[in-house]
Amino acid sequence: MCDTLCSIGPTGTIFGKNSDRPSAEVQLVETYARRQSGDDLQTQYITIRDTGAAALLGSRPDWLWGLEHGVNEHRVAIGNEKIFTTLNPNREPAALIGMDLVRLGLERGRSADDALDTMTELLEEHGQGGIGDQTTGESYFSSFLIADPRAAWVLETSGRSWVAAPVAGSAAISNRITIGREWTRSSPDIAPGTDFDEFRHPNAPTGHSDVRLAASRACLADAGADLTPSDVAAHLRDHGADRWGSPGKTEPVQPPPEGFGADGTGVTVCMHLRGFQHTTSSMIAELPADEAAPLRAWIAPGSPCVSVYVPVFPPDAVPPALGEPETWKRFAGLRDRVEADPTTLDEVRSVFGPLESELWAEADDIAMSPDRHGRFVKEAWGRVAEALHSVSKATQTG
Repeated sequence: MCDTLCSIGPTGTIFGKNSDRPSAEVQLVETYARRQSGDDLQTQYITIRDTGAAALLGSRPDWLWGLEHGVNEHRVAIGNEKIFTTLNPNREPAALIGMDLVRLGLERGRSADDALDTMTELLEEHGQGGIGDQTTGESYFSSFLIADPRAAWVLETSGRSWVAAPVAGSAAISNRITIGREWTRSSPDIAPGTDFDEFRHPNAPTGHSDVRLAASRACLADAGADLTPSDVAAHLRDHGADRWGSPGKTEPVQPPPEGFGADGTGVTVCMHLRGFQHTTSSMIAELPADEAAPLRAWIAPGSPCVSVYVPVFPPDAVPPALGEPETWKRFAGLRDRVEADPTTLDEVRSVFGPLESELWAEADDIAMSPDRHGRFVKEAWGRVAEALHSVSKATQTG
């Protein structure tokens, strides 16, 4: 499960995603340098032609080649979602999986249009197939939100079939088909006027995704073209309670829900399906239309409610520690302690909240000075690591 949203404004696009994965699955945030074209490229399950790659920042479950979400040097951001269709993905031969397509779109896309072309051409050529969840052995198809500073697309797939709809202003996707007849591009097998919702599996429950999708759409509607990264951060760490329909700006952050129902009760944007799935990585990206303005991102390792959105300047100025398994495990341990004793969340936020505000303000101050990005990011991570050590020790002994 995941939630992804974007808003295209007069100065650029704000993009955000929570990656919800198996609770114990480590997710690494890594940078990838430019790569020249070569003969072969090994994806998760198949080998394809290598056409080279742009530099990028991406978030990757540690056993996968592909990415849950990321942003490249050309200011293209992509995130994917598991969706359920009438075609059984477990019967498909090993091919590309959704995470492969995210990474390939970022490697090869110089714009949202370009990334869409790349992903759909690869999809039609190679198909989709292969396990995407190692814990359950599940295969699945994906939908995608693809954005650049001026445009975005929602791409939804079922096997080799696909439709894509341009984003008008803003969009949110979750774990269900959202496109009906408003698509403007499709695979050759989709007849004009087809309602793509007909591809939705009739027995697949939608309650868990509907409630989160409604919250994301409400966040976008509330902020409009003035959506800010801080709005998105508040939304992505929201535990909802009785505040569905608001973008979750109020403080303090409420404790995570303790249970959930098939109708979506207890399922929140900051995911806590205990023992099953959690939000295991989160990213916000600011894609400015002004080429003189820096590309920016904010990365929260693990669950956003017990983490810090660390300011980075991709693809180069990013703390290497975000790509270390031990970093993710320390935040996961903190999440588990907060779930065991929800009263400790206030203690966590009392340390992380002010630190996050300080780091964001400092990042704003040096944003237009590229020569200071590397030093800032290194120093900022040192402060985050120190705070994490302090909070972890306090919650263990409290």
